[in-house]
Amino acid sequence: MKREYDFGSGRRGAVLRASSGKTRITIRIDDDILQWFRKQVHKAGGGSYQTLINDALRRFAESTEHNLEDTVRRVLREELPRYEVQRKAGLTSASSRRARARG
Repeated sequence: MKREYDFGSGRRGAVLRASSGKTRITIRIDDDILQWFRKQVHKAGGGSYQTLINDALRRFAESTEHNLEDTVRRVLREELPRYEVQRKAGLTSASSRRARARG
């Protein structure tokens, strides 16, 4: 071991670069949640708990998007027939406002 080291040409930052499409972040996770992910990796015989967390977040995000699409489709199916009935009867909000403004 040297008595002195020259860090004059040293650079700050991560020693290893994150792979393309990945961003290094720092987050705080409850201890019990982190332990659960680590235990799952251990039960599986190894791997990365960080990859497992990333996979869980991806599945959640994809299911949320899918659920949002399903919800919008359901609401449209339920509401469009009501709107059509009102429109045929001349009860749309725009025609109601015009009728109130005239009378």
